[in-house]
Amino acid sequence: QVQFVESGGGLVQPGGSLRLSCIVAGPISIISDMRWYRQAPGKQRELVASISSIGTTNYIDSVKGRFTISRDYAKSTMYLQMNSLKPEDTAVYFCNGNVLARDRWGEYWGQGTQVTVSS
Repeated sequence: QVQFVESGGGLVQPGGSLRLSCIVAGPISIISDMRWYRQAPGKQRELVASISSIGTTNYIDSVKGRFTISRDYAKSTMYLQMNSLKPEDTAVYFCNGNVLARDRWGEYWGQGTQVTVSS
């Protein structure tokens, strides 16, 4: 069973920082593209950042220069370093990715981790 498990969320003041982690576990052969999404109350889930299997990154405009997505291939882990956090960054953050496991490609989601930016 492939699992994506997020951690690192919490409550932080505006201007503060958090680092989210997403560990991929299970019978994995290949992890392709990975992504961070977020969903704020009453809003649709949105793609925040993505990183390809070769390390190419993309971000939505509202987080450029503040968030950094990265991967540790040896540990099958993805990170999201979030700096200069704003109240509008408050959301549940989900990791997502495409994985080859037991000769089948699938798209998987984590359970989400809450990020709250408030004074």
